[in-house]
Amino acid sequence: MRNRLGVTALAIVLAVAGCGTGTASQSPSQAPTGTTAPSSQPSTSASTSASTSAGPSASASFSAGTDDGTRISVWTRASTQSQAQQLVAAYNATHKNQVDMQIVPNDNMQTKVGAAAGAGSLPDIISGDVVFMPNWASQGLFTDITANIAALPFASTLTQGPIKASTVSGKQYGLPFIMDLSVWVYNKDLFTKAGLDPAKPPTTLAEYAAAADAIQKLGNGVSGTEIPGQCFGCEVFTWWPSIWADGQQVMNAEGTAATLNTDEAKKVYAVYQGMVKDTASGDKSEAGATWIAGFQAGKVGIQPFPGSALSSIPAAVNYGVAPIAGLTAGSQSTFIGGDAIGITSNSKHVDQAWNFLSWMLGDYAQTEIVAKNLGIPVRSDLANNKYSAADPRVVTVNQVAAKGQTPLAKNFGAAFNDTAGPWGVLTREVLYGGGASSSKLDAMNAAITKVLAGS
Repeated sequence: MRNRLGVTALAIVLAVAGCGTGTASQSPSQAPTGTTAPSSQPSTSASTSASTSAGPSASASFSAGTDDGTRISVWTRASTQSQAQQLVAAYNATHKNQVDMQIVPNDNMQTKVGAAAGAGSLPDIISGDVVFMPNWASQGLFTDITANIAALPFASTLTQGPIKASTVSGKQYGLPFIMDLSVWVYNKDLFTKAGLDPAKPPTTLAEYAAAADAIQKLGNGVSGTEIPGQCFGCEVFTWWPSIWADGQQVMNAEGTAATLNTDEAKKVYAVYQGMVKDTASGDKSEAGATWIAGFQAGKVGIQPFPGSALSSIPAAVNYGVAPIAGLTAGSQSTFIGGDAIGITSNSKHVDQAWNFLSWMLGDYAQTEIVAKNLGIPVRSDLANNKYSAADPRVVTVNQVAAKGQTPLAKNFGAAFNDTAGPWGVLTREVLYGGGASSSKLDAMNAAITKVLAGS
């Protein structure tokens, strides 16, 4: 039987992200969405009328939105599709409304959303990397759901990072959707075959590289590690924790200036540059949609991995989880991220979209869908549940979550996720060009700063 990961880690994640305050009331005649976990998944509906020009129908009492058979369009990114698909499938199986979800490659998300916003053709709901939300919300892409969030019976228990990232001038436009942490996963069987101790995962980035090199030598279609050369958001998610682990930063506190040309950063780049030889032949063009497929197939020895996707690893793969380390032994960190979700300003089905969002946050969805499938609930009051059984991987997540960071900047996406952005230029130079010692890195860091500053 597979052990369960990540549920008790939520308390620490929330401590890092911050906790909300205040309470919400509900009408005695209205039960909160999914506040019990019956044998079959509950449907949610409310006698609210659809709104197309403002937020969902809301008052001082809780509203579950409208479930009347409407088709709701949703865009979500490839990195978090596993948990998103689980939630959508469960909702569709128990509701009249039906969610049509489109998976968008990670680094195509910004371009696709921007084009649709310009044409006024956004879907009903967008789920995107939390780092995109400050810019998207400030551009008017979402519907104000402040009153609806406040009326949720469990509002004070919600992870606050995504809500804060989606707040503009006191108005809240987004909610937490999928909690995510970056970790290292390693195939214990491949470790054994390569003469490595599966009970001793790497504790430094150099040890990680040595393990990848040893496993690469096994041959027979096995790769030592995975570096998605065209997924620049993946590099953010997996490289930056090694920089943070040793006490360094990647940009200033305001998110307006990059510090990605320091000696410490260059040392991290050098290790990744050295591991290019230990990757599969197609990695140079990998844009993120299939960057974990090799590990899922048992063909990759060790790689960075999104915690939200651990449930996608087949039971046949004997794997372990380790914190992302820096250059110094014992140093650890993680990128505390994941996806925020909001109803777009183009939606003509706002109340129906709210029905999905409110159900998704309920007890049933967060416990029986998220926690049961190794995900991390977005509510602190559900951290301890029947699936939070003892598991050494939970301990790993608990330890590293307390040392993680969530960098935010208004122009984060343009600087770091855009396929033509300056961070992509830097990572390609590091991996496939002049390397960590390239004389171009200072100019490339300056180019990132220019975008972050909006100049």
